[in-house]
Amino acid sequence: MLLGGHAPRAASQVESPPIRLDEGRFTVVAYPRDVTLAHSVLAHAMANDTFPGLPRPTEHVLIAIAPDHRRFREWSGSGAPEWGAAVAIPDQRRIVMQGSAAGSGAGDPMQVLRHELAHLALHEYMDDLPPRWFDEGYASVSAGEWDRDAVLTTSIGLVFHGAPSLDSLDAEFQGGESEAGAAYALSYRAVTELASLDKERGLTLFFQYWRQTLSMDVAIRRAYGLTEDAFQQRWRDHTMRRYGALAVMANMSLALGLLGIVIVPLYVIRRRRDQRRMDELREAEAAAERRAKADALAALLSAGQVETPQDEPPDDMTSA
Repeated sequence: MLLGGHAPRAASQVESPPIRLDEGRFTVVAYPRDVTLAHSVLAHAMANDTFPGLPRPTEHVLIAIAPDHRRFREWSGSGAPEWGAAVAIPDQRRIVMQGSAAGSGAGDPMQVLRHELAHLALHEYMDDLPPRWFDEGYASVSAGEWDRDAVLTTSIGLVFHGAPSLDSLDAEFQGGESEAGAAYALSYRAVTELASLDKERGLTLFFQYWRQTLSMDVAIRRAYGLTEDAFQQRWRDHTMRRYGALAVMANMSLALGLLGIVIVPLYVIRRRRDQRRMDELREAEAAAERRAKADALAALLSAGQVETPQDEPPDDMTSA
């Protein structure tokens, strides 16, 4: 996450004083509860201090580990989004990241650190030349954030609007977490696509030409033999071919799932209603049959009574 401007100083103090670790070009400041994380951060920064296509950075970097969310907000300033795990402030050569109190949504702290260090390395060499989409895409590529691609497989935006222009991505980073997540994924894909145009040197020549000419279009032409517009069309076509169908299928599955959530309860309710009606109909038929039998018996009993015949004497009677 890239943040411009100056971060305000912390508005509050904690009881225990912070610790400071120095090695190479890095200083890590943290409170005692995060001392283990601070040592890990320093060791990781020292062991992974080169970035794709760029000269090795030389500027000193301060890494501040915030002990809680409130101080993270204070140290990173008002420009950081609520869902951010860390911010880089290039003009201060500073990184502010959440400490051990961060939730699971903060991600892998070493990957987060690498992402923010890539921002500072890019700005050390290119200053403010890169647009936001390239800055974030490059940091994601440097940090190996392969899971960014997964966002595109369910992107509703790709289904209904296709891949956007690269310039339009910058505004998406200012939106909510969902919009920003899609912008990160598309930016990651764009920088990956650009680096793949030169299998041997990746972004190295591109960065050199860009720094010399201050023009991304000229740098792409010289490094890869494409215009900026041609590269953008290539990126959009490849993105839609690779992820467009997956996004359609994923969203169709989601839609069918939601439809099932609505239809299945209605089906169950209707089945139960029909079953009750059938039970009521059977009971009514049985009752009608019982009444019919009772009426028939009563009719038989009430119809003309059966007479018992009288004994008649024989015609010829003899006397004893």
